[in-house]
Amino acid sequence: MEAYSDFAEVYDELMDDTPYEEWCEFLMEIFRRYGVDDVSKTADRAISDTNVRNEEAENKRNADGVTGRAADSEETAAEPMDQNLRQERNTILDLGCGTGTLTELLARRGYDMIGVDNAEEMLRIAMDKRERSGLDILYLLQDMREFELYGTVGTVVSVCDSVNYLLTEEDIVQTFARVNNYLYPQGIFVFDFNTVFKYAVVIGDATIAENREDCSFIWENYYHEEEEINEYDLTVFVAEERNASVAGGTPAGQTACGERMQGETGQGFCQARLGENVQAKRFRRFQEVHYQRGYRLEQVKTLLLQAGLDFLEALDADTHAEVTEESERIYVVARKGAETMANQTVVSDKEI
Repeated sequence: MEAYSDFAEVYDELMDDTPYEEWCEFLMEIFRRYGVDDVSKTADRAISDTNVRNEEAENKRNADGVTGRAADSEETAAEPMDQNLRQERNTILDLGCGTGTLTELLARRGYDMIGVDNAEEMLRIAMDKRERSGLDILYLLQDMREFELYGTVGTVVSVCDSVNYLLTEEDIVQTFARVNNYLYPQGIFVFDFNTVFKYAVVIGDATIAENREDCSFIWENYYHEEEEINEYDLTVFVAEERNASVAGGTPAGQTACGERMQGETGQGFCQARLGENVQAKRFRRFQEVHYQRGYRLEQVKTLLLQAGLDFLEALDADTHAEVTEESERIYVVARKGAETMANQTVVSDKEI
């Protein structure tokens, strides 16, 4: 499972048209549909719950008289536990969080967030964002197949086709089993994945290129039909500005490009025509190769079952309607398996 390296520094710039806000709102709709707390109301509810508990404790003390102290002690001991359980239930794990854009959006809406990614450079950018925003987000540098948490979480999300970087069914089951292990009882897992149809028909063997003023890329896809794996070779050019003065007349800051120079170092620049004063740009070039595997919905359902998770629903990620044979990206909602919860209850009873 390859991690982004140099590409991390331009990831957000090249993904600036990704509808993260829409994704966030859609995820929150799913959260509400499956009983995840609406955290915009959590603070008010917590205050209300505390007031109710205090009133009940006071009434009990008045009724119990001398034994009221014991009851008060029990209330004091139970309250932190209730708060801890509530916090775990309302914590969301963003698995494959990348540069933390979605993580930040969910944190701004009041959720306690944990972000996990195996790309150190991506997490460095995520932590820079956290420093600027002041949001309380925990980031962990871990492989999603082997991640470890300090406790359970109420919800796990994994979007932007992170699951497709898992190239074998064994990797998928291993990751899903980890999710199941760390989900709070009745907790949900929401993830997306690109389908075989998308890689084989839509983008397979296609070349995508975009030219911007300070950053450009060439994205070459090679689809391996037998393995159902898409190889994509990224070539990215990032501008490194420098002033180039040549006697003559173009106003400062105006570019007049002649032929593009290319050296053995992979750096190029716009060469000014003689007699002009321009600001030339040198471009740093880097390349990365990554692999993603396409999956089918029925295949994913089977892998969820093998990992102990219960499948709940699937939606076309673009239309939010039913999945079709031509769906390119699919959202899946799963829940912590009932059998797993039963086993955990038995273990808990034995420990008591």
